[in-house]
Order: sequence, then structure tokens, then C-alpha cells
Amino acid sequence: MDAFLIKALQLILCFSILILLHEGGHFFFAKLFKVRVEKFCLFFDPWKTLFKFKPKNSDTEYCLGWLPLGGYVKISGMIDESMDREQMKQPPQPWEFRTKPAWQRLLIMIGGVLVNFLLALFIYAMVLFVWGETYVPMASMKQGMAFSEQAKALGFRDGDILLGVDDKTFRSFDNTTLQNIYRDLSNGQTAHVIRAGRKMDIALPAEGMNMLDMFRSVPPFVMPYIPSRIDSVVPEGIAYKAGIRKGDFLVGFNGTPLKSWNEYNVLMARLHESLKDAPTDDSLAARHVTLWVDRPATGQVDTVPLMLNSALLMGIGQSNAYAIYPHTTKKYGILEAVPAGVRYGWKVFAGYVNDLKYLFTKDGAKSIGSFGTIGSMFPDVWSWKRFWELTAFISLILAFMNILPIPALDGGHVFFLLCEIVTRRKPSEKFMERAQLAGMWILIALMIYAVGNDIFRFLLKDLF
Repeated sequence: MDAFLIKALQLILCFSILILLHEGGHFFFAKLFKVRVEKFCLFFDPWKTLFKFKPKNSDTEYCLGWLPLGGYVKISGMIDESMDREQMKQPPQPWEFRTKPAWQRLLIMIGGVLVNFLLALFIYAMVLFVWGETYVPMASMKQGMAFSEQAKALGFRDGDILLGVDDKTFRSFDNTTLQNIYRDLSNGQTAHVIRAGRKMDIALPAEGMNMLDMFRSVPPFVMPYIPSRIDSVVPEGIAYKAGIRKGDFLVGFNGTPLKSWNEYNVLMARLHESLKDAPTDDSLAARHVTLWVDRPATGQVDTVPLMLNSALLMGIGQSNAYAIYPHTTKKYGILEAVPAGVRYGWKVFAGYVNDLKYLFTKDGAKSIGSFGTIGSMFPDVWSWKRFWELTAFISLILAFMNILPIPALDGGHVFFLLCEIVTRRKPSEKFMERAQLAGMWILIALMIYAVGNDIFRFLLKDLF
């Protein structure tokens, strides 16, 4: 199956689950307090509904919309995205949202966010229970890490084994811990490493470091050291036709000696940058490269000329840094998995909130994306473990974003309800209508900006 389709299916399934349960949270509390729910819709349905039914003796119509950008429940007597002014002009009824006490309305409004948050913790706990944790202990990565020039200026050296920061010990270095490691380094005072068998401390800048800059530098601030062994070769691809085979080592590129894929990736990133606005003839010339290939099967180092494709690829797979080290697997019983999942989920949530400060920087604003960006997070092969981990993470994001005090979001309604509880004065319906409209325009503007970023990244072939 096409990688794009696999990512898209995972995204749709993830959003369907999260939307159903989020709106189900509002629905549950509305029914609990005997508030009429007129419509429960998965996805939006402007102008057309794909499917709908209304059970006998039920006040609620259940619908499937065609626009997979969200969903909604239409609650009687509430000013929401439906902007049903005619209903609000009628005399208040006992089954309507507006006639219920403020504390009940508050619970109805936070129901969706509460479900999203608890769902994420539950998923993390079940992932630990079903799959456990498999990782490479940091101390076992004997070949150490490769560091950027910024890191080397602070005292790090290629080959150092990064153990931790301040009083925090790094357990592993992989996709699930990478962001936490960078976050701790950016905020820490002292890093701990093993160099040539000896433990050493390295002072970090007292003013801290910008985590985005650490990630985006070429090379990144720190990554696992990856020996330049060729792990796979595409049959009949460019490298295969040039005589390169699995198990060979790439030890030179255009006259530059290489020992690791880290060094190779830096060279390729610089080549990409140099060719961004280059004329076609210059681009073609730059794609003609000369490799030095060490062949363990013969004990020879051969010079191999070839031409990279337009994406500067040659059809080889780099070796996996984690495949060469022993793995540790930790299993969890259900009584262990629940508290461990809650702790992990809370740590992920706290880290996400902490990182939001970068959105107010130039690079952070560029990183904002919509469904394309979220879809690109999913792997191009189906993995239930990774799917549920990402679903839990996205559920936390949705919980936080929805509780922001922006009119038209749940958090906007919650804010006005809290003001009502404190002041004992209910905002007028006219004010709430205007606030709802203002919030909807804010959200539309943000969505247009996010989709624009996705399109821009897609045109640069960075998406999916």
C-alpha cells in the first residue's frame, strides 16, 4: 500500500476516535444534567450530510459529515458554531443549556477536554501493558554520540556517551525520548558524559539554549553516532548498478573522508542548500559524485563514480544506530502500567506546554501546521504501537488547545462561565454571539495560516 495512503488512513482513524470521544464527553454531561442534544455529528456537514439517523423516542440525530476537520454536538439553548439565533429568541425551556446552573454548564463544556486528557493517559497505560518498553540503554551505546559545532564549543566531543543533565538520568536515546533530551539540555546547567571510560561534567550555558536551534542545526546538537555501513541497496537502483552492496562502508564522498552517516548527512544537507537556486547545468554537475567504498568482502577500498537523482539519493539504506546495541525490554502488569502510563502522559503533556513558548519565535511560527503536519508524524508502515502512542499525544494536544480561553473553543465558554460564577452575572446573549463570531474568525485565520504552511512544506517535498 502507498505510504501516503497508510499515513492518511492512520490520521483519519485517529481523528475519528478522538472526535467521537471528545464530543461524547460533552454529550455525556449534557444527558447527565437532562440537557437536550439535538445533533451529534462526526466531521462537519456544511450543505450536505453523508449519513444520518434518529433513533425512535430520541431527541438526538446522529450524523456523519463529509468534511473531516472536526465534529460537534448541537446542544439546545446554547450559543455555539451553529449560531441558531431563532432558538435563542424563544422562551427558555427547562431542557436547555441556558437554564441550567453555571456549575452544570461548566461540566458540560469541559467534558470533551476531560475525556481527551483521560483518554491519553489510558492509552499510554495500555501501550505499556500490551507492548511494554523496549529500548537501548544510553550507557550501552558504546560508540557514543555525534555533536554539532555548537555542542563542541561547550566541551562535548564526538564519541561521548551522554548520560544525563543535572539530576536527570537519560534512560535511552530514541524517538520517544529525543525531545525530552533536547529540552533538558536546553534548560540544564551541567551535562554528564562518559569519555574514554571516564565520567565527566560539561557546563551548559547559564542562560539556556534555544531548543529549536539545537534541533535544526546541521548537524543537530546531538545524535547517536552511526557507522557508515550500508544496510540495504535498492535492487537495480543507482548504487546497485554502480556495484555497491549491502555491508559495504561508505568512507569518502567527493574527496572528503567519512567515518559515519552523521558526517555524510551533513555533507548532503549542505549540497541540498547549495543547489536550492542553482541553474540546471550546475545542479546536474553537482549530482555527479565520487564515492570511496570499503568492501569488507574483498578488503579493498574502491572509487565509485555515479550520478545522484534529482532528490540527491542513490538508493541505499543507512544502518540503524540502535540495531548494533543490545536492547532491554521492560514488561508491565496492569497495576504497574496504569501509574506508569499516567506519569509518562503527564510528562509528555508538561513538555508540550513548556515547548509552546517557541511558537512565538520566527522558526516556531513556521512549524505550525494542520492535518498534513499531523499526518506526517505517522509512520509509512502500519504499527499499532506507534499509532496508539501518536493518538495519545494528539489527544493531549487537542485537550490543551480546546481549553485555551478563545471564544468558539471550549475554553472560551469555560472562561465566560468562570467569570459568571465569580461575578454572579451572566454575559448577555448578544455579547456571547459577538464573542463566538470573533473566535470563529480567529480560528479560521489560524487554520488558513496552518494549511498554508503545510502547502509550502509540501511544495518543498518535506511533507509525507
